[in-house]
Amino acid sequence: EAVYAYVITEDGHAGDEALRQAIIEGVEDAIGPIARPEQVIFTPELPKTRSGKIMRRLLEDIANGAELGDTSTLRNPEIVEEIRTSVQD
Repeated sequence: EAVYAYVITEDGHAGDEALRQAIIEGVEDAIGPIARPEQVIFTPELPKTRSGKIMRRLLEDIANGAELGDTSTLRNPEIVEEIRTSVQD
């Protein structure tokens, strides 16, 4: 098991290495080194259902390289492939 941080930046801010390090350090300071994210993935949005709930199961499947389940209930199914590509890079 590993911690992955999926991060949506505010408009006009880039997800660069400096921000990645700041996020990692912030997590370590707030929670401790045990919670240090193994990966920080910058994404324009997260997979959400029509009611706005984030599909955490899909994010876990992407992180584990597992087969994705049903994405038909997503408001934005195209984002799943974008995130998967970011994780694989």
